[in-house]
This record gives sequence, structure tokens and C-alpha cells, in this order.
Amino acid sequence: MLRNLTFRLARVSLTELNLAKNLTTTSIVSRNLDSRRVPIFKEPSKNTGKWEPWVPYKDRYEYTVDPLPMNRTGGRGPNGRIWNHKRGGGLKKEYRMISRQRDAPEADNMNESGELIERITEIIPDKCRTAHIALVTSGEKKRWIIANESMKVGDLIKTTRKLTETPIRAQEGDAHPVGSLPVGTIISCIERRPGKGAQVAVSAGTSAQIVRKIDESVIIKMPSKREMEISRECLAVVGRVSNVDHNKKKFKKFGEKRWLGIRPRSGRWHRKDGRFGRKIKPMKPAVVYNQPLEPPKEVFTFST
Repeated sequence: MLRNLTFRLARVSLTELNLAKNLTTTSIVSRNLDSRRVPIFKEPSKNTGKWEPWVPYKDRYEYTVDPLPMNRTGGRGPNGRIWNHKRGGGLKKEYRMISRQRDAPEADNMNESGELIERITEIIPDKCRTAHIALVTSGEKKRWIIANESMKVGDLIKTTRKLTETPIRAQEGDAHPVGSLPVGTIISCIERRPGKGAQVAVSAGTSAQIVRKIDESVIIKMPSKREMEISRECLAVVGRVSNVDHNKKKFKKFGEKRWLGIRPRSGRWHRKDGRFGRKIKPMKPAVVYNQPLEPPKEVFTFST
């Protein structure tokens, strides 16, 4: 009889443990029923079969400086289910296509020396990004680029891919290969690979610094304090990104977040575990982008 009672108690406790394991929101055990971090419905709807993937603007429109209509998703994914919580509402926004590549085909008016000279005609804030954007013109062509901290209306900015052996003294707002800039230069809008466009230090007020040069590579300290090794031919803009005081903005009322499309959190209680504490971790090794890309793996599909 005592043995049967012990077996029942062990069985009940094991059942409760499994139930708590499925309902918990901690990062230690499994999160089967918690879709806050990762959407659990990454498949077409079982009822309607809905699956409408979002098409990028560059695939829907040709490059233009005119504002484009922007629809809100409300945090819903292609299948109509909530993927991102606390999304919805907000004021209407318009999308402007940004040229991340300073020598892009939208501005192919290079002079004989291989330099592109553009004039800044307008600088405005953009609701789709934290940094300000600048409208630059060269000849009859116009395009939007990410504005620099020191850019002003009427200034001339220069872009060149010419790599020099000796360091040059560049002005803020100009784009040069990182191999042509001296060590210690503050740069932004950095390419990871030549010709791929700006990918590092493009947010408001961010910047990186050239630490040292090794043969055909340049070591750069990113805004996260981690080092990155890239080719000397990668393009970068001298100076910091605009809107430096973006992180100092204070909301005066709750409605300001609703204007941005941020909804209040639910009343669900979440256990505060160790992942919210401060962790002192060693710095990770440098990220190396100065190597050729691996060919994409071949994918085989079988039909029934």
C-alpha cells in the first residue's frame, strides 16, 4: 500500500512538472507554448491556406525619389497570424528608397578622374529609420542617401573608388576606400564586401574607427566594440551618422508610442530569470569578411 501511494505521488509530481515545463516562459527550459520570441506558426494557415509573403520595394518599383505608399502589417506574418507582438495602429508612413551604395547606378556621372561629385539639396528626417536622409543631385539624377552629421544643404560631397598607397586627408561626408584613409579615422556607412553597399554603422549617431591595417585587410572597431576585418577596397563615409541625439528623446505621453505603432504589452505575468541580469563576457574574435564567398549549396527538391 505504501509503495502504491509513493508511485501516485511521483506520477502526480511528474505530470505537474511537464505541464509547468510547457507553460513556462523562462530561457532555461523549453518554450513550446510561448511565441513571444520566435513565431511558432511559420507555415500556411491550416484553415484558409493563406500565405502572402512580403515583396521588397526594389522588386515592386523602379528606383525613385518620390515617397511610396507603405502598408502596416500589425505584427502579422504571411499567414495572418501574429508574429511580432505589440504592433499595430500608428500614423501613416511613407517609404523612400535609400541608395546604400555611394557609387550606385542611380548616380553614374563619374568624371574623368573616377570621382563622383554630388550636391546636397535637402535633408529631412525619415520615419522608417533613425538617421536623417539627404537628397543629392548630380547632373539630372537624384537619389536619397543616409545623411552625415556634418552635412548641410548646398555642400558638395565626393565619392571615389580609387585606392591610394599613402593615406589621404578626406573631408567629412566624402566616401573613400578604407585602405586610403589613415588609422584612427572615424567612419560610417561601411561596406562588408566591395560593391555590396553600406551595412555597418548606418543607424543614427553610430560610427566606427579604423584600428590598424594588415597587408590587404583593414581592421575596424564596430559600434559594438567588436573588431571586423574587411578588404581595403571597401567603401566608407568619413564622419558619424546624423541625428546623434536620437537615443536621448523622451516620450511626453503614452500616445506618442501609439503614433509610432507600438502597442502596450499584455497583462501576462513573466517570470524574471537570469537572462535579464548583466553578464560579463569576453570579447568575441574579429569577424572576417576578407575572404571569397562560398558557393551556395545545391538544393534538391523531390516531387511526388
